[in-house]
Amino acid sequence: MKRLTLFMIAGGLCFSLTAQKSIDLLTVTGRYGLPQSYEKNYPGKATESGGIINLVLPVRFSESTIWANDFNYFLSHVTSDARMLEDIVNPITLNGFILQTGLIQKINKNHALWLIFTPRYMTDFHKSDETSLQLGGTFLFEKEFNEHLTMRFGAMYNHDFFSPMVVPLVYINWQVADRWNISGLLPIYSKLKYKANDRLIAGIGHFGLITSYRLGEPENADYYMEKECIDIFFFGRYHLFGNLHAEGRIGYALDRKYAQYEKDEKMDFRLSIIKFGDDRTQKNVCFNDGPIVTLSLVYSLPIPD
Repeated sequence: MKRLTLFMIAGGLCFSLTAQKSIDLLTVTGRYGLPQSYEKNYPGKATESGGIINLVLPVRFSESTIWANDFNYFLSHVTSDARMLEDIVNPITLNGFILQTGLIQKINKNHALWLIFTPRYMTDFHKSDETSLQLGGTFLFEKEFNEHLTMRFGAMYNHDFFSPMVVPLVYINWQVADRWNISGLLPIYSKLKYKANDRLIAGIGHFGLITSYRLGEPENADYYMEKECIDIFFFGRYHLFGNLHAEGRIGYALDRKYAQYEKDEKMDFRLSIIKFGDDRTQKNVCFNDGPIVTLSLVYSLPIPD
């Protein structure tokens, strides 16, 4: 058991995207959004809930070679008390399985390459076949400027149901001062952290990931749903006992959208938030932005100095 722990820590030292001297092996998160009215047409309100399970299992082959394995399951659920047309999905239940697996290769002491394969299986479970599969990948070039600052530069590609999409990426892990740290993979997520004491870390952050899902409802129809949202939040992470931590977030969901389209309604290309050739017609009506709360339980292993 001791050998296994040291083996996983050695891999996590390079794979972990956190600024802490630890690797978060398992994170289970629940999410709830307060009921919000629709932008138009419907007198009722929609309530968003969901969760995330994240499992990290890096494998170290040598001092310079690590195989990264990061599995994510996303659940998004929207209920509504509004009456809608039969061809509008209500309630909404989306399941996303995203695997990040690939090579982290150290070039020298201060540089490394990340070559990650990122297949996704995105479904409502009413249409669960090969058409729910998306293929993609991530490339990052890492540079360690000094012991306090590491950055990575690259891009993520994914063949979404609405079009191919490329997102330029910049990763940063910057220990600004003894108690202050900035970390994140921009534009997807970021955190500004303050270490209050040995048990509590607090700060502000954001999370935003564009995803699309194959739909099998309504019956005998063929749609997909595009999900967008940027969560802006305050957070606090507390060391409970042993290797278990709890993290709570209170924030606001901005530019939230669950947009339903016909399968053949596509744009030409998407570069992050910039759309090219988008003349699609959205079938449903989105509900408004609003407050959100999340709670996570984290199993984290310390990394020795």
